[in-house]
Order: sequence, then C-alpha cells, then structure tokens
Amino acid sequence: MCGIVAYVGPKDAAPILLEGLQRLEYRGYDSAGVVVSNRGLKMRKVKGRVADLAAVVPARFKGTLGIGHTRWATHGAPSDVNAHPHLSADERIAVVHNGIIENADELRAKLEADGAVFLSETDTEVLAHLIARTVEDAESLAEAVRAALKRVVGTYGVAVVDAQRPGEVVVARNGSPIVLGIGEKEMFAASDVAALVRYTRQVVHLEDGELAVLKADGFNTFSSDARETAKEPLTVDWEAGHYDTGGYEHYLLKEISEQPETVARTLRGRLDDRFHIAHLGGLNMDARESRSFRRVKIIGCGSAYYSGQIGAQLIEELARIPSDAEPASEFRYRSPVVEPDTLYVAISQSGETYDTLAAVQELKRKGGRVLGIVNTVGSAIAREVDGGVYLHAGPEVSVASTKAFTSTAVAFALLALHLGRVRDLSPADGRRIVQGLRALPGQIEEILTLEPRIKELAGKYADSPSMMFVGRVRGYPVAREGAQKLKEVSYVHAEAYPASELKHGPLALIGPEMPTVAIVPDDELLDKNLTTLGEIRARGGRVLMVGHREADPRLADDCLVVPRNEIELDPILLSIPLQLFAYHAAVALGRDVDKPRNLAKSVTVE
Repeated sequence: MCGIVAYVGPKDAAPILLEGLQRLEYRGYDSAGVVVSNRGLKMRKVKGRVADLAAVVPARFKGTLGIGHTRWATHGAPSDVNAHPHLSADERIAVVHNGIIENADELRAKLEADGAVFLSETDTEVLAHLIARTVEDAESLAEAVRAALKRVVGTYGVAVVDAQRPGEVVVARNGSPIVLGIGEKEMFAASDVAALVRYTRQVVHLEDGELAVLKADGFNTFSSDARETAKEPLTVDWEAGHYDTGGYEHYLLKEISEQPETVARTLRGRLDDRFHIAHLGGLNMDARESRSFRRVKIIGCGSAYYSGQIGAQLIEELARIPSDAEPASEFRYRSPVVEPDTLYVAISQSGETYDTLAAVQELKRKGGRVLGIVNTVGSAIAREVDGGVYLHAGPEVSVASTKAFTSTAVAFALLALHLGRVRDLSPADGRRIVQGLRALPGQIEEILTLEPRIKELAGKYADSPSMMFVGRVRGYPVAREGAQKLKEVSYVHAEAYPASELKHGPLALIGPEMPTVAIVPDDELLDKNLTTLGEIRARGGRVLMVGHREADPRLADDCLVVPRNEIELDPILLSIPLQLFAYHAAVALGRDVDKPRNLAKSVTVE
C-alpha cells in the first residue's frame, strides 16, 4: 500500500526520489519522507503530500544515494514523527518499510529493556534499532539486515542505508513487493514499476525471502540464508507517459475513457473464428486437462471479487461447470477443502494483493491447480500460479478500478468460452459469443457518448445520503460493483442487494430519501425486475434504471439505455455507466477522485 523508492548512482538522489514518490501517490498514503547519504544521513519527512515534502527539502539537500517513502498508517496516526524513514538512535541506519511487523510490540519491549529509546509509534522503527545493534560487528550491511529480519514475524518490503557505507542500498522482500531497476551505472528500487519507468524499463522482481545489495555498477541478490540467487531482468511494456493524465482532469476519467482500447487489447489475438473458441496459451492446459475440472472457484478482493462473480456466472452458463466466487481474504482463513478436480482462479490488478497472494500460496501448498488473471507482468501472483491470463490493460493509476475490472470480466468471458468449447458449448453458441466479444469495444464507445446525460443524473442524485443498487442474477454483481464505485470515490453510502431480496428485509429502507439504481437487462428476468421497480415506486422510492430500453415513467424516474449484446456479456456493458455515475457524483461533491480517503491502490497488508 505504501511506496518505496531507492537510488544509488552518480546523480543527485533527492529529485529522483521525489519524482518516484510522486509516481507512487496513487497507491494511497498520508505522509512522506526521504533520506540521502552525504557525510552522514540527511532526512526530511512530513505528514501530508509529496508536494509538502518537496517544499521542505532544501536546495542543498545533496547526495548520490538515498531512500524515500510514502506511508499509509498502520501503527500510529499520520504525523511527521511517524512518517518514514526511521533512523537508529545514532543516526547511522535509515529504514523505510512496507508491510506489518506482527511481533513489533514484543521486539520493542526487549529493545526498550536494553536501553533503546523510541521516537515514533511505528513498527518500522524496531527494524532501525535491530539493524543498528548488529551492523558494527557484521561483515556487511546485508548481513546486519538479514540478522534483523530473522527476528521479524510479518510482512515487509524494506530499503536500508548505512551512513558508513555510502555506496550501497540493501532491500529485502517478504510479502510486500520490491522491484529493482537497472540503469546505466545506476540502480533503482521501488515497490512499483511506476516509480522506475521514467529511468529504465529493465527490472528484476524480488521473490519472498530474497534480499538485494544495490551499487551504482550493479546488484546482487541473495536468499534468506545468504546463498546468491540468479535473476533474469524483464523488460516492462509500460512507459512513463502511461502514468500521465493525458489531458483529462482525473486519472479515473482517463481510465474509464480508455476502455474501448483496453478491452480490445485484452481480446487481441485470442479469438478464433474457425473453431469459435478463445486461445489462451498462458493457461498451460491442454484440452484434456481443461475437461477434467468439475468445479471452478474464483478468489479476489474488492472489485476483483465482483468481477469474479461475473466470471463465475459466465463459466456456469457457457461451460456448464459449477462455479462460484469468494473474497480471498475470507477464503484463506476458513481452512478450505482443496479438491483435485477444482480449478482455482485468482484475480488481482496489481498481482501483489496480499490477501489474494496468501490464498494462492495456501492453495499451492495443498496441491491446488491455480490460474491467475492479473494486469501486471512479472508480479508475485503471476509468478506463483500455474498459468493464467494477462489483461494488457496498461497501468491503472486511480485507486478505484475501472478498466482493470472491465478487462477482467472480458478475460473471464474468454476463459468461459475456452472451457465451454472444449466441453459442450456448440459451434453456433461459440460463434455468437465470439461476435459479441468483438462488438464490445465499439459498444463501450457508444456508452461513453452518454457521459453528458450521466453527469446530469449524477448531479441530481449526488446529494442523497444513501443509495440502493439492485439487480438479479447477472445484474447482481453489476449492482455490487456500482455500489462499490459510488462508495469509494464519492463517500455516499450505498448498498447492493439481489432485487429478489428487497422484500426480505431491505425494502424497509426504501423511501424518498433512498434512491435505487436498478440494473434491468433485457433477459428472461425482465418482467420480474420490472415488478421490483413497481414495489419500490409504490413505497415512494426514486428509481434510476440502467438497462436496454426506455423505462415506463410509472416505474422509473430516470433511465440510462445501453447497447444490447449477448445476454451473457451484457453485465460488462451495464457496468460502464455506473463508473461514470460514480465519477461525476464524486466530482459534484468535491471529492479527491483519484485518491479517496483511507484507501490505497495496492493492498499489500492484511
């Protein structure tokens, strides 16, 4: 969730660190700080934004080595003192840290009993004291860091510098990402490639338990028991320009607007018009293996989980395999029964979502076959799974997921088509779905032309204290994702329910002050959905209907009509106007659209 940047080379480190931290602002944070090494360690840190940090970094803040951090509070409230980096008492060691040290209280008590004085409430300061106590006698900074980390229980991505070893940075990972960037006579490290792509596209991902020593002329990586490991650099496709707003007011609007292109990229080269099937070579499964599974279990968190619900319905409808989706954060703690004939699918835009990664590792430990649907090439989940599908949606900067959500739903349609065609889906139905998938980018373009009308409706409903989102079967995951978007970017309370469940309790909430957004596709449940609208209107509730036809004014106050595709694929299109609705509601309310309060883009802690 937090951001780490490190640099060693011939250039002035501070501007590189500050620029890198700006690139990581989208991950969510409440404070920021930097340290550079030049005849001792110089540090500046503040509660607030990177711009606030830059304002207190003096012009003579020089050094060719340094580390920087954006913090999302876990231990201790946001403050200047709790901001990273943290220094040892003698100011020799500086540490930045992502993750949570679970035994921090125990370690802190032991250190205080030995005379250590702590300045902050953070778990991270424990690391600075531990490293400082062994560095004098250690052969290297890496050895001191390794010794300290052996005493730590929890997750970490760390970067450490030593005032007496000004030519190197040591980084380490366990459950929280660290990526190395390889430059010309300079080295970088970060928690996200976003901080690196301006300077290099050659990267190395550390595995859990690995440590790296960075010097200007290269790097070495080691396992936790000090054995050197071999790493092959990857070339990332993303460029610095992908992280710019591109003339849009917000990243969120840019990413919503990019969806015709991103969906086309997810589909590119994967549709077969001869056999009406999807080619997904990354699954690493032949037709016989694809036929052997009797159940599909999908895991993800937040919007990834809701896209998984859409995916489960697609797989059941097209491949006729029992399928369901579950939050990864719950799955890993309920001692799940891992069946050999179940295919598990893990979803994560970043590929680093800690709850999902931990669930994948538990599944692998128990012998489960796991596929991944991720956006970030080389990410931890992509490396852990047996095979999978890359989204190719490009960087998603805004905290609220839009294009990655849509591309994930499209990837599930491809997976469902693939599994269906190696089982019992007819060529005619395969052709129908292929044609429907090919139509999606153009239909999304059509929906985007509705933005002025959606903006008008968002302004009309934005002052509501709470909103209800409802849908049936295919429409229910759409309603859940719509409510999620509105909550996270506008802070308007929103609930999502199956439309059929309203009369079993939630109908008590309906009244003039509680508008309802109803997802009403033209499918076999149309009449039942219209009956639900009548029940809401009979109780004085206002209704905004999102569907495929104009609504009877007796049943809905307002209506958004979107293009019709195949009924299995309609949920993908029905989600798009809800993204724009949430965005414009947030703008109307003056919210920080791209960085909603209390949230982070990549959730790498529990």
